Order: sequence, then structure tokens, then C-alpha cells
Amino acid sequence: YSLEQHCFAIYYKKEGVRQYELRAETEEECNAWMEAIDNASFGKLLERKQEAEQKQLHLLQILDTERKAKWQYVKQTEELAAEVTKLKLELNEYRSDKQTSPELVSEAEELKKIKKVQSFFRGWLCRRRWKQIVDEYIRSEHAESMRKRNSIVFGLVECEDEYVQQLSILVTCYLRPFRMAASSKKPIMTHEDVNSIFLNVETLLFLHQFFVQGLRNKMENWPTLQLGDLFDLFLPMIGIYQEYVRNHHYSLQVLAEYKQRPEFTQMLKRLEDKPLCEGRSIESFLTYPMHQIPRYIITLHELLAHTPHDHVDRKKLEYAKSKLEQISHVSYVWFFMFRVSPFNHAYSRNCRA
Repeated sequence: YSLEQHCFAIYYKKEGVRQYELRAETEEECNAWMEAIDNASFGKLLERKQEAEQKQLHLLQILDTERKAKWQYVKQTEELAAEVTKLKLELNEYRSDKQTSPELVSEAEELKKIKKVQSFFRGWLCRRRWKQIVDEYIRSEHAESMRKRNSIVFGLVECEDEYVQQLSILVTCYLRPFRMAASSKKPIMTHEDVNSIFLNVETLLFLHQFFVQGLRNKMENWPTLQLGDLFDLFLPMIGIYQEYVRNHHYSLQVLAEYKQRPEFTQMLKRLEDKPLCEGRSIESFLTYPMHQIPRYIITLHELLAHTPHDHVDRKKLEYAKSKLEQISHVSYVWFFMFRVSPFNHAYSRNCRA
């Protein structure tokens, strides 16, 4: 019987909330199923529809601005056209009163120059007015909110890249070497204790590699950034974090017990001295996932503060924030309960033995 569970969940948000949890026999089958579901045509069509709606909203805003500018330009054109008509009437009256003469030819040349100056002046007025419209939009609260919102999203991508790198170091520099040591002829620890220390960090790494790739795909649609549907896909997998949080204190207990053994301590020191670890201990890497859900909650709070109430992405972001807050509350209450109770620690270890 294998301790590893290759599970994934399918989440439907239609006619109530439905969730199907499925399990594959191998990790390859699990990945193949997830890739097939991810490439399902309905999800892509839904994503394209939402992107088209956001682009339509953006174009409508531009169209409204253009209509206002057009109305002002039409008004200016009518005034200038009336002035030109007046000048033409005056010119015709003057021509009817006077015969053609060198003086009239000279005046006609002057009139052409006047028209040229007027044309230049009209163009200058149009350019100045357009610059004023653009400057007003840039200084508007809406534009400022969008700039801050995009800045928060860029920061989220950077933090997610760094987090994936930390998980990758934990898996490659610690988990896999200890697994190999547990499979050696003279194992310094058991596979069960390796799983107790690291639990599902490999699954967390896979999940966040998928999540950060989704963020990069969203960045290609800048400046119309929508993250709600990405969090919709992320939320059904959040139970992985609940398991990790509940196991964290027990994980550190098992690690502390093994640190009393010289052969384990020697191997751990060799691993921690690797340049990739940058002098950080294994405990620091094991603690990184504990802060990830609270970090998402803070990011969503900041993102909602700069997302208009009529924005197409707002409802999904609000739902993701409330769901993460519920999960975070339950998980961390469980964590602190087991952290402060020695009886629960002992009971937990006996249950795993």
C-alpha cells in the first residue's frame, strides 16, 4: 500500500457548488488527466468570452471619450465653417464692387495665407485638446487605480516565482536526497518519517508551477488583467495546504528527534551547505508554505481596494478572498491547537506510527 495519493479535484460552479475528487494510480496518469481537463474546449471558450467582455468594456470607455471629443471638435468646426462662410460672402461682395486689379490679386494671395494660418491654428487646437483629454484621463482616479492594480499583480508574479524557487530547493536539495538515504542499504531514516517531515511538498510545487504559468499567461493580456478565473481553478486544490498546516508542527518534531542522531546531522549539514540553499536551514524552507495562504489574502485585499465595484473580475476576487479566509481560519486554529497541546502531539505521533 503506497502512502502517496495522486489526487485531484474537479470543481463546478453551476446549480450550486459541486466538487468531484478523483484519484489516479500513478502521478503520470494524474498529470495526463489534469492536462486533458485543462485543455477542455468549454473552459477555453469561457476564458475567451470573459477576455472579450473585458476588451469590450475597455473599448466602450474609449468610445465614450472619443464621442465627447468629437462633439467638441464638431462644435469648433461649425464655428470655423461659419467664419469661413462669412469671409466668402465678404469676398464676393468686394469682388462685385470692384473690378479685377493687381490689388485684388494681392488681396486674394493674402486670403490664401490667412486660410493657411487658420488651417494650421485649427490643427494646433485639435492637438492641444486631445493632449488635454489624455492628460485628464492619466490623472483620473480610475487610471491611478488601474496602475496600482497592475503593480500589485506584477508583485504577485514576482513573489510566486520566488516561492516556486523555494519549493524547488526544498524538493531537490532535501526531500529527494533523504528519500535516497532511506532506500540505501544502511538507511539513516525510514520512508515513513521522510513523508512525515515533507508530507506533500512535491504536490505543492506542482500546484504552484501550474499557478505561476497561469499568471504569466494572464500577463500577456495586459493591461486588461483578470485573475478571478485563475483563483477559481486554484481554490479546489487548497485542501493540500490544510494538510500541510496540520502536519507542520509534527514535521518539526520528527526533524528535531532525528537531529539527535549524528549520522543524520552530518548529512543534513552537507545539504544545508549547498550554495543553492544560501545558508538557510531546512526549517526555514519547511515554514515557507505556512505563510502562503495569508499572503494571498493580503494580496487579494490590496487588489480589491483598487478594483472598481463594476469590474468584471471583482465578484470572483471577493469570493476567492472569503474562501481563503475561511480555510486559513480553520487550518491555523487546528495548527495552534496541536502546537500548544503536548497530549495531542503524542496522540498524533502514535496515530502515525
